[in-house]
Amino acid sequence: MRKTLPGLIALAAVSTLALTACSSDRTDNTAGATNTNTAAAGSELCIPVGATIGVALPQKTSENWVLAEQLFNDGLTAAGFEPIVQFGNSGVTEQQNQIEAMVEQGAAVIVVGAIDGSQLGTQLEAAKASGATVIAYDRLVKNTEAVDAYIAFDNYQVGVLQGTALLQGLAERKGDGPYNIELIAGSSDDANSIPFFEGAMSILQPKIDDGTLTVVSGQTTFEQVATQGWKAENAQKRMDTVLSGFYSGDTAIDGILSPNDTLARAALVAVAQAGKDTPVITGQDSEVESVKSIVAGEQYSTIYKDTRDLVAQTIASIVALQNCDEIPINDTEQYNNGVKVVPAYLLEPKIVTQANAAEVYANDPTLGPLTAG
Repeated sequence: MRKTLPGLIALAAVSTLALTACSSDRTDNTAGATNTNTAAAGSELCIPVGATIGVALPQKTSENWVLAEQLFNDGLTAAGFEPIVQFGNSGVTEQQNQIEAMVEQGAAVIVVGAIDGSQLGTQLEAAKASGATVIAYDRLVKNTEAVDAYIAFDNYQVGVLQGTALLQGLAERKGDGPYNIELIAGSSDDANSIPFFEGAMSILQPKIDDGTLTVVSGQTTFEQVATQGWKAENAQKRMDTVLSGFYSGDTAIDGILSPNDTLARAALVAVAQAGKDTPVITGQDSEVESVKSIVAGEQYSTIYKDTRDLVAQTIASIVALQNCDEIPINDTEQYNNGVKVVPAYLLEPKIVTQANAAEVYANDPTLGPLTAG
């Protein structure tokens, strides 16, 4: 049976994972970068019992962000803290104002799921000046010293898994190559989008180079394929344009690299409206509608990043600070935010296809029933 949130918190506080990878945000040799073996700035503080904890989340663009709100409220309350959990649905300015308000309300820890990780330096520097510990949640905060730890799934590895799944699905469902594919990337203001894309391209680029894969549109750079705001309508509009411009007549689209489930479903709508056969398409986040689609043999894959585990690990870090302990860290070399290497705790993502969905989701109360039997 799946552990309860308090149980996960207790487990996460003492566990470590051995994960390594490389991306534009992850480097072993960063000139001038600071490298520490612990989340030192935050771990020197012993936050009081009942402390106020601020959690600044981005827009509600996926089911996982909505779930995180509930989990943070419930988990922090159960651990004896006073949570302030807010979404920046109106954009960066709103999130900046929310963080400033959390500082004014005396938040001992501020957890940030950034809308744009490069635009929060002033607010987080004020948080540090107030004595707060700053934890980057899921998305790396960029270009500031004012971040003590980064807690996330291994985002480069997510991309590697997506690229691997696309090749696997093409071989299973489309026979021998070569294959026609298109690429979709996430929002350019999200620090995770480039690691997702670069991880996938580490797998796909060699196959593009040897002719196994052809990107018919020729759109292969991150800038060409990014999806502003992670919005489904933006992905669908671009895919409509690509299909009408490059896939006329009998030209088949065999596969699509999609960085998450929302954009995958939008791309499938565009393909269906264009009258094309269903391509092999990847995703991420294990959203309910996409899991149903995978079980039905439509969307090929998704990535399972259990939000409960990520929130539990974050709360475990806050509990550690309350106990005057260090924030648990398992990566101290590779996440460079532009001015420092941020100590990180990385959780392991899992690839999910029709073949293993029942096994992966067996203990998930929402997704398990969709895949059982």
